[in-house]
Amino acid sequence: MSKEKSFGKNTLEVITILVCLIILGICMGIGSVDIPLKDAMTILGGKIFGTYIPDELAATTSILWTIRLPRAMTAFCVGGALALSGAIMQSVLQNPLASSYTLGVSSGASLGASIIIVTQFTIPALGSFLLPTFGFAFGFATVLLVIAIASRFDNTLHSNTVILIGMVVSLFTNAVMTLVSSFARAHSQQLLLWTMGSFSGKRWYHVQILLPLCIFGMIVTLYHARSMDIMSFGDEQAYAMGVNVRTRKKILLLLASLLTGASVCFSGTIGFVDLIAPHAVRIVFGSSHKRVVPMSFFVGGAFMAFCDMVARTAVESELPVGAVTGVIGAPFFVWLYLRASKES
Repeated sequence: MSKEKSFGKNTLEVITILVCLIILGICMGIGSVDIPLKDAMTILGGKIFGTYIPDELAATTSILWTIRLPRAMTAFCVGGALALSGAIMQSVLQNPLASSYTLGVSSGASLGASIIIVTQFTIPALGSFLLPTFGFAFGFATVLLVIAIASRFDNTLHSNTVILIGMVVSLFTNAVMTLVSSFARAHSQQLLLWTMGSFSGKRWYHVQILLPLCIFGMIVTLYHARSMDIMSFGDEQAYAMGVNVRTRKKILLLLASLLTGASVCFSGTIGFVDLIAPHAVRIVFGSSHKRVVPMSFFVGGAFMAFCDMVARTAVESELPVGAVTGVIGAPFFVWLYLRASKES
């Protein structure tokens, strides 16, 4: 790549990141009570740098710092983690439609959550983290099961084998969850809300868990960026170039599942973000994962934060954010795919 093109890409990256952060700021300001930019900056400055916050902004401070900001940040982290996971899966499985949901992370987490909801099982030590803990555990266990079964059929973990086994396990866990729901109709509304996703009631401790996980995931993924570039040409080519494909696939698949599982267990099932963000980033920035990885995180985070803002402001009663991502994401993804097909 020439210096001019590289400079242009770098500039576009900076602009895109700034736009994503602006979208995050807009999402914090819009709601049932609109918060002017000046007041928001005063409150943020006071909370972060310890500067003076006028007494007349006490109510606004509570709304912005206690409710809006942690919710928007949680949505941003979840969207970024899902997009990062999608970028990994699409590279490792060499399929632009692949995602961690393909491996059953979502269905496994939903099954774990539904069992807790239906049985009303409690562990006092976990408190409010009981549902996320079981959701994450079941989602991660599902992926381990997929990898174990796929390894028995294909020692090299060929992409088609992993996808096929993942779809079978995902369909099975979805069927089990349907049976659980059928025998517990009294909890059907709560189960529906879980399967459609929501960021209602999210607080700073959710951000404190998700943000370090996102940073860790991005660092590890960037470390494997060159291997991901090579693997995108096919397993045989990667082996010929000295990449231990089997080991790299296991590491990256588990990392993608960790990111998705942690996201799903705090927000419920939310689709399309892990498909749309990486696909859009590749169209704009190219296929190099040194660019795809960080840009997918920011674009996915901004998209999720925007969808959550729509979910809580579009109607008087809050909409499931998964429904909003589907309504916005599905047509957008079709447009992206058709545009890419015409250009190729």
